[in-house]
Amino acid sequence: MADGFYARTESQELKCPDLELNVLESMQDVTKRVGAAVTSGMNEQDALRARKAEIAKIERESTDETGLRSDVIPLYQGGEYWLYRYKKYTDVRLVFAPEQQTAFFGGDPDNFTYPRYDIDFALFRVYENGKPVRSRNYLKWNAKGAAENELVFVSGNPGSTSRLDTVAQIETQRDESLPLILKTYKLRLEAAKGYAAQGPEQARHALRQTFGVENSLTAYTGMYQGLLEKKVFAKKEAEEADFRKLVAGNPAWQEAYGGAWDAIAQAEVRYREMLKPLRFRGLAWSRLGPMALQIVQYVAEVRKPDGERLQGYHDSQLESLRFRLFSPAPVYPAFEKVMMQVWLQVALDELGPDDPFIRAVLSGKSPKEVAEEAINGSRLVDAAYRKSLVEGGEAAVQASTDPLIVLARRVDPFRREMIKRYEDRVESIETQAGQKMGRARFAAYGKSLYPDATFTLRLSFGAVKGYPMNGTQAPPKTTFYGLYDRAYSFNLEPPYNLPARYLEDKAKLDLSTPLDFVSTCDIIGGNSGSPVINRNGELVGLIFDGNIESLVGDYIYDEEKNRAVAVHSAAIIEVLRKLYGAGPLADELEGR
Repeated sequence: MADGFYARTESQELKCPDLELNVLESMQDVTKRVGAAVTSGMNEQDALRARKAEIAKIERESTDETGLRSDVIPLYQGGEYWLYRYKKYTDVRLVFAPEQQTAFFGGDPDNFTYPRYDIDFALFRVYENGKPVRSRNYLKWNAKGAAENELVFVSGNPGSTSRLDTVAQIETQRDESLPLILKTYKLRLEAAKGYAAQGPEQARHALRQTFGVENSLTAYTGMYQGLLEKKVFAKKEAEEADFRKLVAGNPAWQEAYGGAWDAIAQAEVRYREMLKPLRFRGLAWSRLGPMALQIVQYVAEVRKPDGERLQGYHDSQLESLRFRLFSPAPVYPAFEKVMMQVWLQVALDELGPDDPFIRAVLSGKSPKEVAEEAINGSRLVDAAYRKSLVEGGEAAVQASTDPLIVLARRVDPFRREMIKRYEDRVESIETQAGQKMGRARFAAYGKSLYPDATFTLRLSFGAVKGYPMNGTQAPPKTTFYGLYDRAYSFNLEPPYNLPARYLEDKAKLDLSTPLDFVSTCDIIGGNSGSPVINRNGELVGLIFDGNIESLVGDYIYDEEKNRAVAVHSAAIIEVLRKLYGAGPLADELEGR
């Protein structure tokens, strides 16, 4: 983290114990098969269960037939269902990473902003059967990068967007979900920072969570503020009004699809009522708490028919679940206690002392007492012990006296109750109505609108282009000159300090080399690490962020100011050769 990492030989590469890579091999439209599982006369709840059972069956059959990871993904709010098949790799080794300060120069103050000066990339080598994968399909490296106004593409797996959601659903996010998330994430961050302040080791233990929560807080704040802008919400209302008018103008469409909006609006009322119990009746924020609950649920779910299991425990998902659950990555008990205590305290504050979940979990004790007892006496820090419990099955888990497993057994019934309540009262109704809306959208607009992001592969296109900002103009690219200017403008004080090699070897660099750049490519959270390629299919950059104006991109895309931020391919080669002594690695990237 402090000095960066470079494996000069393959034997020095660091194995990543719980990193799974999935390469998309094929896609298949299974809409008709999923739809056929729902028969006339089924209510929404039975229809949801029938769809889920059929999806699990499709995934299991595909996995058995091909040996590939198989996921059925709904698109257009369930208007279509597609089967994605992936080649899975689990032997992934770190070859190079810069110092954290280099990759996150400017820290949280500069996060989601532009101009930026981050050299944010890492390089891994993928192995299969103990040998490096020799892929026939790869992106050639273009060290010159992309020029201003050049056409570029971004391929990646954007997480989720809500652009096709109804106004009622977006109102729930604006008025209920996002304020609650922001409130609780601030408490989570405060706890993590408090622990980190105890010393350098504690800061290292808390680093991943602190960084993640800071990043999420900034993102959610931008989303929330975007929804508070009247013009943004007015645009969503106008889009929905136009859509409904088109449907209402066609009697056949109105009869088939017209009730979808009201059905979703009514479901959203019920969702708002259960929002806090759904969010807080569980275990979160620590690592061991959720793992304990996974173990309790795992041994119970695998005894059921595949189609009746909770999401995450279907046959096609178990291999990846076990891979994560049995990871030998270290767990830090002292940090675990702090985060579990804060989670339980927030749950107590939000649900109240008389909530049945709170009474069952705390049993008259304080959150601090429960967290300390659960973590101090638990053996779940040992991956081998977690594995032995799972392999011992339901009998071993039910007989376990491990305090974390005991706690998870108390939590499990409440978690299941909330999942079922949500499925019966919200998800089943919104899935049925969403499918109607998807079909209405196809009828009215065809496929002129692309579906919301679903963590599946997307190809976005745009141009390398600056934009108007704060009464001036943001440039299409930044350079190493700008990096040093920003660092010295803040007297090299954190978070604008530079690692020693950047100060000692500055004269080696061509300071005019492009460092970061922006494009109009439409990206969202989950695109970080996505390659930016030119019209020749050559890699010219790596996505690592969006600008502050892009944070409302969950709901709308504004080509004038929404920008994807990437590190320039030329910058990567420049630092590898001149600062890190990694010329052989640069040669390998450039195909020399």
